[in-house]
Amino acid sequence: MWVDGSPRVACVTPVRRLEGRRITTLEGLTADVRDRWADALVATGGSQCGFCTPGIVMRLAARDATTTGGAAGGPSGTGPPTADGGIAQSLVAHLCRCTGWQTIEEAATRVLGPAAPRRADPERDLDAASARAGLEGGVPQRVGPEVVLGRAGFADDSRPDGALVAVPDGAGGYAVADSVAEARVRAGKVQGRRTSLALSHPVEVPDGRWDLVLATTWVEPAYVEPDASWADPGGAPASPYGNGGAFGGKLHSPVAADARRLADRYGRPVRVLWSREDVVRFGPKRPPVAGGIDRDGTGILRVGVSGGPEAGATGPDGWDQLVERVAGLAPGLRLEAVPVVGPPVSLDLRAAVWAEAAALAACVEARHRLGGTGPWCDVPVEVSGPTGGRAVARIAGDGSVGVVVDGGEVLDEVVLRSYAIGATHQALSWVRSEGIAVDEHGVVGDLTVRSFGILQARAMPPVEVTVVADSGLPPVNASDAVFAAVAAARWLADGLADRWPTDRTGAGRR
Repeated sequence: MWVDGSPRVACVTPVRRLEGRRITTLEGLTADVRDRWADALVATGGSQCGFCTPGIVMRLAARDATTTGGAAGGPSGTGPPTADGGIAQSLVAHLCRCTGWQTIEEAATRVLGPAAPRRADPERDLDAASARAGLEGGVPQRVGPEVVLGRAGFADDSRPDGALVAVPDGAGGYAVADSVAEARVRAGKVQGRRTSLALSHPVEVPDGRWDLVLATTWVEPAYVEPDASWADPGGAPASPYGNGGAFGGKLHSPVAADARRLADRYGRPVRVLWSREDVVRFGPKRPPVAGGIDRDGTGILRVGVSGGPEAGATGPDGWDQLVERVAGLAPGLRLEAVPVVGPPVSLDLRAAVWAEAAALAACVEARHRLGGTGPWCDVPVEVSGPTGGRAVARIAGDGSVGVVVDGGEVLDEVVLRSYAIGATHQALSWVRSEGIAVDEHGVVGDLTVRSFGILQARAMPPVEVTVVADSGLPPVNASDAVFAAVAAARWLADGLADRWPTDRTGAGRR
């Protein structure tokens, strides 16, 4: 939002400081300004789930010298984008987990750049674009200007007036009240903090003399829309997915069942709302792993399991499917489930475990083939995912990333490219800087977005994506293969350190 014409992060601005001041939200912009930003972000693929996009539009529109007072009450502008990374710097206070930032910066350049005439974008089939987004996101999704403007239909958007509000009380139950504020007071909600605990690697590497080893830590999925649902008594609860798949993180979310149960108990509609801290405390994490592999591809990969079947970690179908996936990528690796004390984990998160297996298999082969001690830049790494999607990634000496992606029938190149860049961002962040601290009792200490180690926009290198136009395959998910291939390529280019993250200090730097 804007406060007296200056952009401010709404979720951390105390209401008491706003008395007598002029507040402008996205709806306060003129229709022309909103349309320009919506069209640009759709054209570049700069909005996927759309949950973060209205705030980003407000931030970037504040840089637009053409956004004057009028109906918008806007600022005089801070000028066009500059070569010193001005757009990326503007995005430091934001998190867009989906797009990897580059497509947002490209949209900003369209709006804020030189006013020379631009070639009109070819007419797109937004239904086909939505179909591609659904393949990549794992749930039905919409693509269009309305998504950019916050009208994608998120879980809490359709709740009825007068519904009770339920928030976690920290003791395994919910505090229920007539308003969010009252429910949080009853729950004794305390703002999350960043811990001083160091990251840990809870799974031990298997004994043996391995040619290559890898250990990872707990990783937060960090989807931006917190878990939420609502239900009428006896009615079907609202889906917590909204317009995105949350990278698999909401597949086992309890909020829908809890909303229905509470609505039945109170005889009134009930909204169940998790805060960011609740998601981090109770939501599933990427399972930590540790493995060793020999040059012939044989080895052991241990998977840290905690949280029980309800977290999707230990169910026989999930484990058997994982074994099958890994066998298709690294047939010589044997999986072992290892109990660990910590937050719940899920095998349904993006490419969980099979990406680590693919990285081990690809990198031990490359290390043997290339010889020396690395780092190995400009070495292509190819991964074919379980769906049949294929990606080839390479990391240049300057850190820039090249990706070739084959998702079968393209359907919409803009969306496929956007998902490939988003997956690239997640992979680079995962290898280099991401992790959350967990204490000896298994309690998560890092509860703020900034504590997760996610690469900021100003730290994201350029990504060049080449989409294979006609491989003859039906359309399949391909961004998960990009995620695995880029992770392996980054690890290889860094010299194959035995633990991820490899450079925790680099999360905010170019």
